[in-house]
Amino acid sequence: MEPTKIRIAVQKSGRLSEESLKLFKECGIKFESGGSKLKTVSSNFPIEFLFLRDDDIPGYVEDGVADLGVIGENVLMEHKRQVDIVKELGFSKCRLSLAIPRNEVYTGLEYFQGKNIATSYPNLTNAFLDKQGIQVTTHEISGSVEIAPSIGLAEAICDIVSTGGTLLSNGLKEVATVFNSQAVLISNNTLDLAKQDILAKLLFRIDSVQRGQNAKYVVLNAHEDNLDKITALLPGMKSPSVMPLTEKGWYSLHSVISENDFWEIIESLRTAGAEGILVLPIEKMIL
Repeated sequence: MEPTKIRIAVQKSGRLSEESLKLFKECGIKFESGGSKLKTVSSNFPIEFLFLRDDDIPGYVEDGVADLGVIGENVLMEHKRQVDIVKELGFSKCRLSLAIPRNEVYTGLEYFQGKNIATSYPNLTNAFLDKQGIQVTTHEISGSVEIAPSIGLAEAICDIVSTGGTLLSNGLKEVATVFNSQAVLISNNTLDLAKQDILAKLLFRIDSVQRGQNAKYVVLNAHEDNLDKITALLPGMKSPSVMPLTEKGWYSLHSVISENDFWEIIESLRTAGAEGILVLPIEKMIL
C-alpha cells in the first residue's frame, strides 16, 4: 500500500506562490518547482504540491481534490467555500479597499449611496456596504478594475491594495478599508486521522519557522553591578542565560527578544549599561 501523503494546492505563479514555496522550503521540505510544472512531490516529506489558479484553490480543497491550500483570505471569503482555516501565515498582507477619483470630495460611506462600483470582489463589497445600510450596484470585473471610473463604467472601485501605487497612477484615492487580508493555510474538513497527523507535523514546522522570524537572539556583556537591572529587561523564553567571563566581575547574557519589542529593549539595555550587544537572526525556534 502506498504511504499516506497530503496534497496541497498553491498558486502557480505570483508573489503568493513565491512566499508560499519559500515557507515550505524553510520548513525543510524538499521539492522541485518552476517552469510549467502543475504538480510535484516532496522527496523528504509526505506531501504533494498542486500548482493552480488562486481562484480555483478553495473549490479544490472543499471538494477534496486537494487536502490543503494556501490562499489569500480575501479570495477565500469571496468564494465562501466550506473549508477550515488552520493557520494564518502572516505574508502576502493586503487590504480590500474602496477608492474614488482623486478630485472627488469624500464625505464618508454615504458617498457611495446609489453609486456604481466596479470590483472583482462583489460578495465582500456588497456585504460590507449592506451592513452599513449603503445600497450600491456592483459591476464584477476580473481585472484592470482601476480603469472603470475613467471609462464611465463606475463612479468608484473596490480592489486589493498593497502600497496604493496603482491607485495613484490611475488617478484614484483610497477612502475606506473593506477587508484586511493575509495568506492562510486552509484544509478540507474531512481529513482522515493519517492526514491529520501529517498536517500536525507540518503545522509544527511552520510554527517553528514563524517564531524564528518574529524573534532575535541577543548576546551582550554586562558588569556585575548592572546584572540585576539588565537581567530584568531580558525576557528570554524562560529567563536569560548568564555566563561568567574570564575578566572578573563581567558576564555574558544570552536571550531572545520579540521583533515587536526589539528596538525599545535594546535602547533600555544600553541605558542600563549593557556593552558589546550582538544581535543574530533566528532560523527556527522550537518550544
